[in-house]
Amino acid sequence: MRFVLGAAVIALASAPLAAKNAAPAAGDRYVAMGSSFAAGPGVGPNTPGTPPRCGRGTLNYPNLLAKELGLDLVDATCSGATTHHVLGPWNEVPPQIESVDANTKLVTVTIGGNDIGFVGNIFAAACEQMATPDPRCQKWREVSEAEWQGDEDRMRRIVSAIRERAPKARVVFVDYITVLPAKGACAAVPITKERLKQSQAAAKRLAKITARAAKAEKAEVFRFSDLSRSHAPCSTEPWSNGMTAPQGDGIPIHPNRAGHVAAAKALAGFLRRN
Repeated sequence: MRFVLGAAVIALASAPLAAKNAAPAAGDRYVAMGSSFAAGPGVGPNTPGTPPRCGRGTLNYPNLLAKELGLDLVDATCSGATTHHVLGPWNEVPPQIESVDANTKLVTVTIGGNDIGFVGNIFAAACEQMATPDPRCQKWREVSEAEWQGDEDRMRRIVSAIRERAPKARVVFVDYITVLPAKGACAAVPITKERLKQSQAAAKRLAKITARAAKAEKAEVFRFSDLSRSHAPCSTEPWSNGMTAPQGDGIPIHPNRAGHVAAAKALAGFLRRN
């Protein structure tokens, strides 16, 4: 599958400090942090020697970006992670922030969705439509204003923590790929119009608080949510899966291989141009 990512498309990504940023050089230390949307479970085999439950696929966008730019990757991503798990330990998984050191030149962060139950609520909405719900189904979660504010506050704290450890590193938030069809529920995402509307609102708000946190802390934001909008499930060239996923091509309601390829290619261009 070919991807044409022209200048007009790449312009959807924004960089508050574009004039001051240097493109990463070959051999630079690159730390990737975040949840499953960065870890890439099911996108290639898991990276050897990493916690199995983190699902760090060998073909996730951090690996592809590192290969494209010749960077020395430290992949700290972990499926299911929240902002709390970037800043602190998660059982046997150490804080992701500990992977950042003074030699780090680039840090990408894709985080925040699990804090507000974004994907979990999409699954819950699909469960509501089942004639016989799966016993593993969870209920729709109402997210409080305090939870939204806490999510944003911790995103800001993540940048501050990175700056303390690596003052010269570029910090780039890569926001969440679009996983919901724009024109209404489709066969790949069988939820009601109301639940789709609520989930779309959550996706927009998540992108908004990510951009706001980045701006407040003078970090950058690569708007993959915008770039992927026309590649949602049921589109001609989907970059994410619906409620099912082909074997070896990611997991449901997550980026597929094409999505990780697109993210890496566009992000490489973004880093080189800004």
